[in-house]
Amino acid sequence: MIGKSLSLRLQNIFFHHTLNGKMTLNNFKCREKNGPGTGVASRKHTQESFEQAPMYVAVMTYLGFGIVTLFGYFRDFLRAVGLEKCHLAQEREEQKDFVPLYQDFENFYTRNLYMRVRDNWNRPVCSLPGPVFDLMERVSDDYNWTFRFTGRTLHNVINMGSYNYLGFAENNADFLQTVADKVNQYGASVCSTRQEIGNLSIHEELEQLVANFLGVEASMTYGMGFATNSMNIPALVDMHSLEKMLKEAVCSGQPRTHRPWKKILIMVEGIYSMEGSVVRLPDIIALKKKYKAYLYLDEAHSIGAVGRSGRGVTELFNVNPADVDVMMGTFTKSFGAAGGYIAGKKDLVDYLRCHSHSAVYSSAMSPPVTEQIIRAMKCIMGKDGSTEGIRRIRQLAENTRYFRARLKEMGFIIYGNDDSPVVPVLLYMPGKVVAFAREMLERKIGVVVVGFPATPITEARARFCVSAAHTRDMLNQVLHHMNEVGDALCLKFSRRKYSSRPDLCDEADFELDS
Repeated sequence: MIGKSLSLRLQNIFFHHTLNGKMTLNNFKCREKNGPGTGVASRKHTQESFEQAPMYVAVMTYLGFGIVTLFGYFRDFLRAVGLEKCHLAQEREEQKDFVPLYQDFENFYTRNLYMRVRDNWNRPVCSLPGPVFDLMERVSDDYNWTFRFTGRTLHNVINMGSYNYLGFAENNADFLQTVADKVNQYGASVCSTRQEIGNLSIHEELEQLVANFLGVEASMTYGMGFATNSMNIPALVDMHSLEKMLKEAVCSGQPRTHRPWKKILIMVEGIYSMEGSVVRLPDIIALKKKYKAYLYLDEAHSIGAVGRSGRGVTELFNVNPADVDVMMGTFTKSFGAAGGYIAGKKDLVDYLRCHSHSAVYSSAMSPPVTEQIIRAMKCIMGKDGSTEGIRRIRQLAENTRYFRARLKEMGFIIYGNDDSPVVPVLLYMPGKVVAFAREMLERKIGVVVVGFPATPITEARARFCVSAAHTRDMLNQVLHHMNEVGDALCLKFSRRKYSSRPDLCDEADFELDS
């Protein structure tokens, strides 16, 4: 989903068109390999790296998947003849004439590949997921089909997998006093929609605060981040089917009639959570204006995390928020809470209040959650009378630059933008992915590993999320173990040479306005 150039070098772009002449464009992975792009914005904010692995790595990766696939078919044969038991749920014989509940390949992949390494996912956390957390130890006696707890707890595991960008996932009694007060005042839930009796003064305060923070006319908040997209996009454009390319759509118009489209919506993300790259927003805005389209910006990972005062990619690239028609974001990451928002012109927000299913039918946001967002946002904006918010934003930027620079220096291939706190480290081979996750946990470092089908089959990776709550000592400890594990597992695939002096953040980027 990464917008790259004004000259329509758009790859994997999906259009959703309707009978009333509306279309949405979902901009997917348009990136330039092996080097930063060029554009309207400052070059220091557009330096991204997508280094290709050596050819032998791709060959070994395909070979690894081929071997485990062959063994999977062999084990299925053993199960078919009764020599091995299958623990996975299976459809009954009397259901054979119905639509199958399980896709053949998905069932095969889960049964023979994922199940063997399932211990690396869904690890039970038994503490606050801050910069460090506690994990409940579990073991399996049947090759990960089932798990049992040992009763032992792994304490103070460094958390490198949570989206706690500004460190607001915390348990500080002084910071959370206002949240506790709101629980006593309003209770834990509203139990009604905003349209009926669930509209509280703190909901309206939060919406006005979000609009001020983003520099737009109005905003509307929702209790679930996922529903912010899934329930509001259909209210703006009724997604019906797919079309091809923006240029073709503008030239050819609608199918059959060839009449011009009444509405084209370009959808992009601020930071792409699997790639760690930042949208080329100035180029996307220029493209939008050239074709008279509308722009929908998803800032789930970028709001609070980038920009000199945490206002996201519009601030990072110094573009006018009014050039973005629909601004969307979530409160689940940088704000340490739950829910999401839609912001923009007042006419847009008023329209969604009447037509969005999430606005009309879902329960209003929980009062303590609302207060937590207000508390965090006021802290970021400095409205609490402190400089704690800007300190966290600066610390996140410094941690991000330091961590990325050191990994590059060690020889790892990492993807994404230098300003992105999402740091994908490419592991490629399935065996190395499993070994890396297990070895890092042995060293009391919690990491998230991702592979096929969530990534291309040859681009499995570990996805680190840097937080302002990480101290330099924590990051150095992680880097020390990364260096050792990288050498032991032969994970340093980069052929580039980087300076031994980390390129830390430019303090000038974070000067406050007088």
